[in-house]
Amino acid sequence: MPETVACVGAGVIGGGWVAHFLARGFHVRAWDPAPDAEAKLRRLVDAAWPALTSLGLADGASRDNLVVTATLAEAVADAVFVQESAPEDLPLKQKLLAEIDAATPPGIVIASSTSGYGMTEMQADAATPERLVVGHPFNPPYLIPLVEVVGGERTGAWAAERAADFYRRVGKTVITMDREVPGFIANRLQEALWREALHMVANGEATVEQIDTAITAGPGLRWPVQGPMLTFHLAGGEGGMAHMLDHFGPSLKAPWTRLEAPELTPGLRDAVVAGCDDEAGDRTIADLIAERDRAIIAVQRAVGEARDG
Repeated sequence: MPETVACVGAGVIGGGWVAHFLARGFHVRAWDPAPDAEAKLRRLVDAAWPALTSLGLADGASRDNLVVTATLAEAVADAVFVQESAPEDLPLKQKLLAEIDAATPPGIVIASSTSGYGMTEMQADAATPERLVVGHPFNPPYLIPLVEVVGGERTGAWAAERAADFYRRVGKTVITMDREVPGFIANRLQEALWREALHMVANGEATVEQIDTAITAGPGLRWPVQGPMLTFHLAGGEGGMAHMLDHFGPSLKAPWTRLEAPELTPGLRDAVVAGCDDEAGDRTIADLIAERDRAIIAVQRAVGEARDG
């Protein structure tokens, strides 16, 4: 009998999780209070299905295995795992997680897709906070393998371990964090790059398209294979990271980056929006998503072939 996963919240992230779990052969019961949630969710799953089919579906995988329930209690009643993906609003998260906790059978792990809040603050109102963890994905969850798992102060170690095991079972690459850090790991790294990009646009130092090209035709080509640490390790030649730090360490004092966020003025906001519109050209959002999905699949396959030798 196929297992059932409950997805609470069916927006872009929640819907991406629904598509992923369906593709891995699970039955999914989803709940979202928005009146048009079901129609939007099914459109999202339909849009993701060609990419998931290209990657390879698990035995029994079908979009027909999705049920959108009328109540939260119906969604979680038979779940082996619960994934919450509500909007990033702390009071909402606290209230919703407490409601999910009250409705979900004992012993079932409840994970939040939050992109920034710590579980310690989110689990404040839950009756059994020991089973609540963060399971932070990257968009789109049906293609990007990373999930960052971390518990709060009242989370049981067993819950984080069980969440990590479950995510690995459904094909995810898991980082189990040792401690809570605002924004987790990947978002903090991504945010540093984003802030510097905004500074450069604000100061007229680079255009939106120049910034994107600098990454996609430059270091971004290395990152699918080796992250920034190994990239700099190789930059040190035979001496590795030690030589890299000894030789280039003084450049850390150089004004190459500004980590404080710039003021997001209307002018900066408009410049970034206009730059993205210019770069997109005639391509619609749907066109760009399809292009992105095809590219991610190609990169993943190419990297896998390279590693397999």
